[in-house]
Amino acid sequence: MFAKSLKYIIWGSYFYFSFLLLLITLQYIPYNTDVAFLRIKQDEIALDYYKVAFFTHVYTSIFLMILGFLQFSKTIKRKFIKIHRWSGRAYAIIILFLSGPSGLIMSYHANGGMISQVSFVLLSILWMSFTFMSVYYVLKKDIKNHNKFAIRSFALTLSAISLRLFKYIIVFLFHPLPMDVYRIVAWLGWTFNLLIAEIIIIYFLQRKIKSVKS
Repeated sequence: MFAKSLKYIIWGSYFYFSFLLLLITLQYIPYNTDVAFLRIKQDEIALDYYKVAFFTHVYTSIFLMILGFLQFSKTIKRKFIKIHRWSGRAYAIIILFLSGPSGLIMSYHANGGMISQVSFVLLSILWMSFTFMSVYYVLKKDIKNHNKFAIRSFALTLSAISLRLFKYIIVFLFHPLPMDVYRIVAWLGWTFNLLIAEIIIIYFLQRKIKSVKS
């Protein structure tokens, strides 16, 4: 009963925060360059390559939230395996060719200076690397390692949510300077997720594999 309730809470929170992320994305549609985040990035948005990277990242990343659900829903994986596979392909293509590279370009202009920039560069590289490895292993039919890297990849996808969530919490509790907030959440927003991913892999995925073997 507890496990079932926890599942509903997790997925409910996921959809709620995904909806909030959608509302943020809609502010930039059809093509707004003076709203939300871009209000403090007017110098950068004047650069053509940054403009392309930003809107590519914003317009494509929201689809990853939908595709992520299709990847990790046990019901869909069990009953609609073709949807799972095709959504997985779309998820990987978006990250490897659109969201990942555009995020890497944006990293060099991250708020908070070098500390934030290094963090977002690492995030982008790891995000693409984990996604690539998940594809590599599924093509090798190594489902165990495929699942591990898929979890890591999705954990970094969720940094779009966790980064904003940590930002609100830190500002509410501690009232730090704006650039200090960016530096903190630049690292906390994805390292926390990756830690949770490793815990899931070690304590849940590995135990599941052992129970199947026994």
